[in-house]
Order: sequence, then structure tokens, then C-alpha cells
Amino acid sequence: MRKNFGAKPILYPQPVFIIASYDENGTPDAMNAAWGGISEENEISICLSPEHKTVKNILARGAFTVSMATADQVTPCDYVGIVSANNVPDKLARAGFHTVKSDFVDAPLIAELPMAVECKLVSYDAESCRMVGEIVNVCADESVLTDGRIDPAKLRPIIYDGANHTYHVIGEKVGRAFHAGLALK
Repeated sequence: MRKNFGAKPILYPQPVFIIASYDENGTPDAMNAAWGGISEENEISICLSPEHKTVKNILARGAFTVSMATADQVTPCDYVGIVSANNVPDKLARAGFHTVKSDFVDAPLIAELPMAVECKLVSYDAESCRMVGEIVNVCADESVLTDGRIDPAKLRPIIYDGANHTYHVIGEKVGRAFHAGLALK
């Protein structure tokens, strides 16, 4: 028997994104967001309300990065979602994060987070809070690569569990995409 929970924003998995931008003075900022994903072959969409300092920065600069939050950085990743740069302008430093400028967009990469998607702003609708970015590059530290590909077991990205307000690390591989189902042909 199934239990009904009603209309709730619960979906599995919900990746935990750390969205980074520069403010008008070039100071890096980042926030935690879990409502987003790939929306086109070369686009990412994220639901971000307009009062966030990060959103204001992105609208002014036209670029942002999206790093995957990882299990070993769960505390600082959660912190940048709790504290607003509107009130704590040096929250990245307080989190212990260090940044370097992206070679592809006018936005920072967070050194402690080994994978990022670098984006140019395509659109933002303040009413729906939908931000769309064009993916211009994906980068990953060699420490999370196996045979030249991103290895989720090494990256250890976390997901957000909206039903229980917890974070979980991505689990084990259970099959090969576009291959496992061939057993039913």
C-alpha cells in the first residue's frame, strides 16, 4: 500500500548545487540550491528567488558556475545555504572555500569542490524564479577522474532529501545505462 504525501517538492535524487558568482567589486559569493537540473542539451535550469545576493550578482555579470556539493565538504556547502551574502559578505572565506577565476565565464570556481559546470546566463524570470544558463564548459579535478572520465565514486556528490531535510551521498553503481534493459529484449 502507498502513502500519499500531497503536493510536495520531493524528488529523488535532488543534486545539491553550489552556485558561485562575483559581485560588482569582484568579490566571490556562492549559495546552496537543490532545485535544478539539465533542461536542454547545453542548458541548466535552477529555481532561485530574486532576493539572493548570488542572483543579483549573476544578473549583473551574466555568468555563474555550478559546483557539485560533495560529501567531504557537506558542512561548508550547507553553510553557504544558511548564511546570506546580503548579511555576511565574506561567507565563502568563513566557509573555508577558496576560489579561482574560470577561464570560460566571468565567475569563480571553488577550489575545494572538484567538479563544476561553467555557465553564461541565458534568462531569468523573477516571477517563476527560473534561471537558465548555457553550459560553456564542464571541468573536474583529476583527483575525481578514472580513465579520463568523472567518477561518481571519487567525486562523492551529495543529494538533498527534501522529505527528511538531510543530505546523502550518491551510492553504488547498479547497472549500465542503455545496456541493462537489453536483457528484456
